[in-house]
Amino acid sequence: MHTPLVKALFLDIGGLLLTNGWDHGVRKKVAETFKVDYEEMNRRHQLVFDTFETGKISFDDYLRQVIFYEKRSFSIEEVKRFACELAVAYTATIEYFKELKARYQLKIGVVSNEGRELAIDRIKRFSLAGFVDFFIVSSFVHFRKPDLDIYRLAIDVAQISPTQIVYIDDRSLLVEVARGVGLQGIHHTHLESTQAAVNLFLGEEAFIPK
Repeated sequence: MHTPLVKALFLDIGGLLLTNGWDHGVRKKVAETFKVDYEEMNRRHQLVFDTFETGKISFDDYLRQVIFYEKRSFSIEEVKRFACELAVAYTATIEYFKELKARYQLKIGVVSNEGRELAIDRIKRFSLAGFVDFFIVSSFVHFRKPDLDIYRLAIDVAQISPTQIVYIDDRSLLVEVARGVGLQGIHHTHLESTQAAVNLFLGEEAFIPK
């Protein structure tokens, strides 16, 4: 095994390591389960979502504006619990990055857009801190992708040249933006193609974990 040119990976959470935390699908399930008018909920969501994801309001405050603007027969805690329990880990992908980190002694950082409470729950629920070295989450740092500053902050924290860092995200636009600050980039669509792309950066023909 040779020494790879890549020294760090920056990973998204939703769509790569886990299912999305508060996307259209989750909101739709919340609306259907709790019998909320989804169209009105979505209109309100569009107005306050950026404020929520940049950590300027809590999940409780967000839900008060989006769902609990009128009296409901259920509680904020019930909605939060329901949303958190919808999360599912992409176990094979997580195990791949764990093995990759151990094999090459890579530094791994998360660069993600998520509300604070959801992010903290997901990090703990799926033990992401067991292999991730640092978390640059929009609600922690108060700016969100595609703001270039979130990528620059991650580079500063890693203290590694961006040319030696590979950023992996399931949204192609965000990969393009990351390349704009000098990062290498991989658009994740499924694990096999991501493994092949990572191997090219590592100079390995076929590192596929068992």
